Amino acid sequence: MLIEEGRVKAAFDSGVFVLKLCGDVRLTLCATLDTQAQRLAETPGLHAVMIDLREATNVDSTALGFLAKIAMAVKDRLEQPPTIIADNPDVRQMLDVMGFARFFTLVEAPFQKTATLNGVLEELPEIPADKEGLRERILEAHRILMHMNEHNREQFQPLVQMLEARETNSHS
Repeated sequence: MLIEEGRVKAAFDSGVFVLKLCGDVRLTLCATLDTQAQRLAETPGLHAVMIDLREATNVDSTALGFLAKIAMAVKDRLEQPPTIIADNPDVRQMLDVMGFARFFTLVEAPFQKTATLNGVLEELPEIPADKEGLRERILEAHRILMHMNEHNREQFQPLVQMLEARETNSHS
């Protein structure tokens, strides 16, 4: 089976920010997702955030960490939590296991026809990250996930400890 490389698209219109993840979304896109989270934290006139995962075949834990960062970035600015649309059973199960329902509204049905939405979405360029930047973002993403619930803390503690040890060794 051919795995479709991950892509990120975005649109901002009338106070609504839409982020669409397509294909196999992995840590290579974490710099792009991180940039979006930082921008959203400062976007004036933001009323709602919608994350569309209907075309995502896989979302790795690093990318999930940055989706969680988006929720944290807008938490005190929105009346409603960000919405995630996910109808792929594997992706939906991952969101459920990771505790995303505490920070997002999870839905399966689309709010509007995809064709209308696709017309305004612009593909975001992949922001390259050097090895050190990538390691720092992987560490940040997994720390965020660990704070979401006990399951995630147990799941990602070994990875975070290993990355922190590498960080200590690289600075000494």
